[in-house]
Parts: sequence; structure tokens; C-alpha cells
Amino acid sequence: MTLYNGDANKTVLKLADALKGIIEIPEWTKFVKSGSGKVRLPEDPEWYIKRVAAILRTVYLRGPIGVSKLRVKFGNKKDRGHKPDKFARAGGKIIRTALQQLEKAGFIEFKVIDAHKGRIVTSKGKSFVDKNTVKWQDLNIQQKNKD
Repeated sequence: MTLYNGDANKTVLKLADALKGIIEIPEWTKFVKSGSGKVRLPEDPEWYIKRVAAILRTVYLRGPIGVSKLRVKFGNKKDRGHKPDKFARAGGKIIRTALQQLEKAGFIEFKVIDAHKGRIVTSKGKSFVDKNTVKWQDLNIQQKNKD
């Protein structure tokens, strides 16, 4: 079972649970917004772990990828009052810190492939993600059992 066959939302939540003992949540995450386009802090106290899991999933699917492209992926529309909404990129420090922690854990590494440079998933990271992938079939079976 690979990440390409699984449910994205459930996989990110399962990855986040698996990463809890491996990734350390920085103290400053209690006080920061996730980007300049946001008005308030994230309500979920475990938002950082979920963001790290989503970043790991994205590096797995799109690698080699860097901070700049991840800022665009996790960006959102900024409410500017009467003026039309405009796209705002996500905060770079959050993504940079998450990538550094994933590198320290051995799940990703920096690599230059031809003209593309960025982080890619290591074999340890691939096996970790594949183990924690939630299958579509499992979801359907669980829902049928509930009914």
C-alpha cells in the first residue's frame, strides 16, 4: 500500500499520531499564525504536528521540493476588507523548521537532481509513510460496519 492509493486526510492524521514521539513541537507555535493571510492563531493545539505530517506527505508526492513551493501550497486567500481577496503565502519559518526536524529524524534529505533542488523522501521516510497510509478500502469497510 502506497500513499498514492490512500485517503489524504486520514493519512495525514495517522501520520501526525505516529510523529508525536519523533517530532518536538517548538515553544513558539503557541503564539504564531500559520501565515500572513490568517487572522487568528490555529485553534487546534496539535496543528504543528499535523502540518509536519502534511509536509512529509507533500515531499513524498512532489519531491524534490523546497520551502518556497511549500509556502505556496500551504498559503491561503487573505481577507483585505473591501478590497478583493489576494493570495498570501504561508509562513516560511514554520515550514523550514518542520523540514529541518524531518531531516534530523532521517525521513527526508536535500538533493540536487538535474536543475531541480530540494528535499526528497529517504527510504526510511517512504517506509514510514507507507506504513501509516490509510487505505480507501479500509474506510469503506469501516463505514459499512457502522451502518
